[in-house]
Amino acid sequence: MDKEITIRITGEAGQGIQTIGAALCGLFKSCGLHIFANQDYMSRIRGGNNFFQIRVKESPVLALREKPDIIVALDKQSVALHKPALAAGGSLVLDKKKFDIAGSDEAFFDVPLYELAASTGGSEIFLNTVSCGVVAAMTGTDFRYLELIIREAFAAKGGEIIGKNIAAAQAGFDFAKNNFKKQEFLLRPGRPVNGALLLNGNEAIGLGAIRGGCKFYSAYPMSPSTGIMDTIAHYSRKYNILVEQAEDEIAAINMIIGASFAGARSMTGTSGGGFALMGEGISLAGMTETPVVVVDAQRPAPATGFPTRTEQADLDLLIHAGHGEFARVVYSPGTIEEAFYLTVKAFNVAEKYQIPVLIMTDQHLADSYRDIESFDMNKAQVERYIISRDASKQVAGYKRYLFAPSGISPRAIPSWIEDPFYADSDEHNEEGHITEDALTRVKMVEKRLYMKMAGLARETEDPVAHNLEKAGTVLIGFGSTYGVIKEACLALGPGFASLHLPQVWPFPASQAGSLLKGKKSILTVENNAVGQLAGLLRRETGIKADGSILRYDGRPFNLDYLLERIRERGENGNQRF
Repeated sequence: MDKEITIRITGEAGQGIQTIGAALCGLFKSCGLHIFANQDYMSRIRGGNNFFQIRVKESPVLALREKPDIIVALDKQSVALHKPALAAGGSLVLDKKKFDIAGSDEAFFDVPLYELAASTGGSEIFLNTVSCGVVAAMTGTDFRYLELIIREAFAAKGGEIIGKNIAAAQAGFDFAKNNFKKQEFLLRPGRPVNGALLLNGNEAIGLGAIRGGCKFYSAYPMSPSTGIMDTIAHYSRKYNILVEQAEDEIAAINMIIGASFAGARSMTGTSGGGFALMGEGISLAGMTETPVVVVDAQRPAPATGFPTRTEQADLDLLIHAGHGEFARVVYSPGTIEEAFYLTVKAFNVAEKYQIPVLIMTDQHLADSYRDIESFDMNKAQVERYIISRDASKQVAGYKRYLFAPSGISPRAIPSWIEDPFYADSDEHNEEGHITEDALTRVKMVEKRLYMKMAGLARETEDPVAHNLEKAGTVLIGFGSTYGVIKEACLALGPGFASLHLPQVWPFPASQAGSLLKGKKSILTVENNAVGQLAGLLRRETGIKADGSILRYDGRPFNLDYLLERIRERGENGNQRF
């Protein structure tokens, strides 16, 4: 059986917890191990308790566990808060002298973290690097890998800073190697994978947008979507992309509609509250048949809710976003890989059908890191669906909203054609002129809705199924629940199967219905309070789920939590008892 451990770094916001977490992720990846990491952080700049949790395994890992085997506490408050969560036989790293903690506890591993930081680096700010060294020794990893990570992380800081950090890490490493006697946490390094990546969901979406040909990104920063803008901005000069921080979400959606109208592939990202403000803009894109890509990185609502936590309660909102009836697609990636590939596809589909395409993610996927193989660029090709600049010279009598058999009118770019170009948010005729003619209205609604939806139905992403042939119980989810559902089914045995929906609209009704036919028990697993996926499944297929396992406390599902909820229901894979 593959060895695994879970590590939690915890302390106050502002203590560099994410820095330690990122360094450890890089360390374990460099050792050929596999990781899944996520942050739990409060919506404040400083103060409050945050933690970064990493699950490390000798084989690929898709979800978190409930209890950490190693906890590194950077402040006194963290000791009391997190010790109850420690796994049986686990160790809690702390600085008893600094925290003024007396007495002994078999779970405590007392390390003079602050003293080592000050003596080697000259300042307590090197606490993070000391902690990395301690964890590296406790898990049996080679210090040279940590040194490489430090050199890379501080390359821009100069030799002196690099040297101090290496010395601080070495001090923590040596102390733990000489004083920590447990062998339970030692991992067997694997063979590093050439070209392997370490990404979170936001970064994958940002890279997917760049690969998909995005040339304009406008957004108002809103957790947990801001990492998408950061990623695209980081590469904007290299790939000639204009990134604009808008004054609000209404401005952002209207900016990308304008940029797309002019021919630039455009995108915005937000969370539920910002997406609510974009509703009229989504309708404008639907009426003017302007392709746009919009990401909703969900967080708990209503209103401001939990700004830095996770939820999946915007499913119905996205499917019905905007007033009126028009075609749209809603993708719900569940992995880093899907986040990348579906973003590329979103740009292609938006342009092909001249519609808004919505990508629904959440804080858990947005901020979680996993090691993955390099993306296959052959599976991420850009497909353009506009009249080329050369062909535009031959266009005469252009009608922007021509009634075509497919419902998709030939799309020209203003200024590339000689003919006048008309577009209007009112109902319009084929030329784009405002009309109140009833017959034209009927034909335009059918063009924008029925005809496009018929085409989109042929391009639906298939559900991702595992072990459906023999299983009696099927766990269904969408988005970030993919990994934890799959791992739960593997842990429970052959009586359980998983079904993941990377696309929720148009709903893959025929595919899902066929896959679920004859199953004895169907459970949806959702981060919302009412079972929105269960309702959608019943509306679109007539299949009523036997129940839903719901979590809506702002925290993601982890493997142990989901297994416990399944066992509480009395599911054995073939019958309910």
